[in-house]
Order: sequence, then C-alpha cells, then structure tokens
Amino acid sequence: MVKRQTAIRIRKTHRYLGLFLGIQFLMWTISGLYFSWTDIDEIHGDQFKKENVSTISSKNLISPALLDLDSPIQSLQLQEIADNPYYLVNKEQLFDARTGKPKNEITKAEALKIAEKNMLPELEVKSIEKINEVGKHHEYRGRPLPAYVVSYTHPDAVKAYISITDGAFQRVRHRSWRWFDFLWMTHTMDYEGRDNFNTTVLRLFSLLGLITVLSGFTLWFVSSPTLRKIKKRK
Repeated sequence: MVKRQTAIRIRKTHRYLGLFLGIQFLMWTISGLYFSWTDIDEIHGDQFKKENVSTISSKNLISPALLDLDSPIQSLQLQEIADNPYYLVNKEQLFDARTGKPKNEITKAEALKIAEKNMLPELEVKSIEKINEVGKHHEYRGRPLPAYVVSYTHPDAVKAYISITDGAFQRVRHRSWRWFDFLWMTHTMDYEGRDNFNTTVLRLFSLLGLITVLSGFTLWFVSSPTLRKIKKRK
C-alpha cells in the first residue's frame, strides 16, 4: 500500500507538470487541428496563381559557347523574363540569349510583368519594393536575395516574391500561410528555422509530457478505491 505522503507527492507532481505543460499541449492540439483542416495547396497560395502559365518560343538564339564567361558552364537554363529569352548560367548570371549581353539584375518593370504572368489578373498591384535582406522570422526567409516583393490590394494581404538575380517567380505569401507558419513554429518548437524536430526544447517538453502521463497513471493506481478493496481482500 502506497503511503499517503507518497500519494500527495505524486499528485502535486502531476498537477504542477500539467500546469507547466498545459499551454504547450494546447498549442500542439490547436496547431494539429489547423493542419488537419487546411488545404496545403491553399496555404501555398495556389488559389492566387494562374493554373497554366504560358511560355514563349524563341528563335535566333546565339550559342552559349559565345558568351563572355568568367568560369566554365556547369549548368545552363533558358529563362524567360518579360517575354525575352535569357540564358541563366551556373544559376547566378543572366545573358541575353539573342545578343549575349550580360544582365546584372531585373528591373521593377520586368518584375511586375513576371508577377502579372504568374498571378491572377483580377489581383490589383498595391506596391512593389526591393528587399536586400530578411530576418530569421521573415516570410521570405531562406530564399534568393535580393528580391522584389509585389504587394496586392487584397483582404489576405497577398504578396509575391521575385528573385532579382535570375528573375524567377519565387513564392506567394498571404494571411493563411502566415498563420500556418506561426502554428508550425509552436508545433515544432523550433523558434529559429521552424523545421528542426531535434531542438532541446522539444525534447525536454516531450520528455516532461511523458512523465506527466505516467504520473497520471500512477496517481490513478495509488488512489483507486477499487484497487484498495482488492488489496485489502488479498
């Protein structure tokens, strides 16, 4: 038979662990519900993008061997920017595919054309700005910089990001994605990059969660009237 003092200690341990972990357990539950009830394609902003993006057919392109390069070609891609063909060499340098002239970066006007080609026509452009750096928690973190961010007049605060170096359409961000990002952070408990499931904080809370559950089972075992009666009979 467990002593009364031992039972009280177990009860206190269970109570304070539950109080300490309760908020995180609530966030795990809320975020899990949100993830299971949302469409990941909508979170990515596919509803704001055109389903079929047309591509141009180009003629009279010069040979890549004629380009004035500082280093050998390791990768080569034909990139369309504002209806004009460009060679993207080694994923870092643009050259006009008709003249061979190097292009350092795209302009705001070209970025708007790229956004117009990828986004729904009914979306109205509110502003466009250039960003050179972002913080750890920025919605465009981990993507190529510098970039243009095109903001739209929309209740969901829709934004499109376009890489300045290669003119690639990068990402769409909106209110639902931002909620998803915040809840994902609370779910993984990775407050830096969001996707690390091996953080010390997550491991600690997972271990304490297990202890809380086990203490609950132990508390039931030591305080169950039915078990007491069975032990007395024996």
